[in-house]
Amino acid sequence: MEDVNKLIPNFLIILLRASIVLNMLPFLGSTSFPAQFRIGTAVAVALVLTPVLEFQAPKASIAAVAGREVLFGMIFGFAARFVFYAVDTAGQVISNATGMSMATIINPEIGQSTEISQLLSIIATLVFFAVDAHHELILLFVKSFEWVPAGTASVSGVMSACVPLATQLFILAIKLSAPVLIIMLSTNILLGFVSKAAPQMNVFFVGYPVYLFLGLFTMLVCLPAYTYVLGRYFQGIPEELGRVMVLMQR
Repeated sequence: MEDVNKLIPNFLIILLRASIVLNMLPFLGSTSFPAQFRIGTAVAVALVLTPVLEFQAPKASIAAVAGREVLFGMIFGFAARFVFYAVDTAGQVISNATGMSMATIINPEIGQSTEISQLLSIIATLVFFAVDAHHELILLFVKSFEWVPAGTASVSGVMSACVPLATQLFILAIKLSAPVLIIMLSTNILLGFVSKAAPQMNVFFVGYPVYLFLGLFTMLVCLPAYTYVLGRYFQGIPEELGRVMVLMQR
């Protein structure tokens, strides 16, 4: 009975970190899953890891420990999910460039999104599981208690970790949307010449279906490149998470 009482603080700390991280992870943190499922998953993970992980519960105040665990869980989840945020941003940019931004839907991963973003998110999810990134994330989560013990995450390290992640997010979004943007820019320039050569032609009426066709055709042609780039970024997530946890060590 005494051994069980000693494990209760560790169980609560693991449950707190697991519940935050799991709700931030791709796919598992999706709102398409019922809240009961996500809570049950966090409790199951905590029950499995409590007898396995050996660490001392911090002696700091409960509020300080909980606050640091929340910060760690949020930055861990953001580092694991930034590729999906970049994919959604790229889809928004492509939709605006091709005139499909009005076709919005509710994406359970992000919220309100566009059809192009939803398509790219599905591709990203398939690549995520294809490169076995979900198993790497589970392993890193278990290792996180060794690298960043409970209640010891550095608050100053949060900003140091967020800035590079945000930079990579926008870089990836630009990489994914660049082919379509270049084609749309070239198309606009050509339509401008057509408008000057034949002023009687309604360029806006002609241009809209041209934007749709060229945008979708470019995405289809670049699909192998999309999967390659996303696969490289997903394979680099463990290294990125390792760097983030090093920054958050005190």
